[in-house]
Amino acid sequence: MPAKVGAVKVITVSSSSIFNIGDVYTMNPVSSAKTYAGGGSFNTGDGIRVDLTKSSTNVYDSDQLDQTIS
Repeated sequence: MPAKVGAVKVITVSSSSIFNIGDVYTMNPVSSAKTYAGGGSFNTGDGIRVDLTKSSTNVYDSDQLDQTIS
């Protein structure tokens, strides 16, 4: 069904976003990300004590592609 659209102001469209005006059957945004984090990185809360005196994070990655998006 046709739609009438007035003025549109687009400030930004980031990666994995979709901007559409008009009819559409399906929309499927896709993205991927790789996060390196050491021990205790994602802890949240009050009064957390973490001892990481002998901790290390290995970020070596020998392959070129981990998650291909097509």
